[in-house]
Amino acid sequence: MNYEEYKKLEKERIERALAFMEKGVEFADINTAYIGEDVEIGAGTYIGPCVTLEGKTVIGENCRIYQNTRICDSTIDNDVEIQSSVILESSVGDGSKIGPFAYMRPNSHVGKECKIGDFVEIKNSNFGDGSKSAHLTYIGDADVGTGVNLGCGIVFVNYDGNEKHRTEVGNDAFIGCNTNLISPVRVGDGAYIAAGSTITKSVPDDALGIAREKQTNIDGWAAKRGLYRKNRK
Repeated sequence: MNYEEYKKLEKERIERALAFMEKGVEFADINTAYIGEDVEIGAGTYIGPCVTLEGKTVIGENCRIYQNTRICDSTIDNDVEIQSSVILESSVGDGSKIGPFAYMRPNSHVGKECKIGDFVEIKNSNFGDGSKSAHLTYIGDADVGTGVNLGCGIVFVNYDGNEKHRTEVGNDAFIGCNTNLISPVRVGDGAYIAAGSTITKSVPDDALGIAREKQTNIDGWAAKRGLYRKNRK
């Protein structure tokens, strides 16, 4: 690209942002917002600095798209808040909150009033209305129901080395922290999974699934081996 081509594209980009402003879109800085020519943005939406909207992306009304966010070929409904995240070929329902540092890979569909929090990755999955995954979780090839709570450090183990498999989590289920769901399994409606479990068999509705070794403490084990402990007397 030569200088003249760059100046032409820059002029078109600024004109596009100004046209959105006339329709009620607010920009923190039109000089750092990169909006593709096929993008649609609803009135009352705020676009922060260093935001990139590409392809056939549609942003609804009264959204907050904060800094360092990239959205490509995706549909974002009304009243959605997105912070420093990447969304590719996916959709987000009304009133949901995404990020910071979330990654929505293609064919992911988040419902209304959901939370996809920091360092959560979702791929080829459906995430039901009112469900939450606050942090540090991988949701791959899954169908998650409504009102589900995923704790910290949940992994949907969807790949067996040859094929991908799906996991289903029913409505109002609760998945405790540091749980592995080995696909294909189903966690039933209203079921609970105890923290630290590796689930290899389906859990019935309203049941508690526990899959972890019973803790054993061996007194004096470290001391007998002369292992260092700070401030030992």
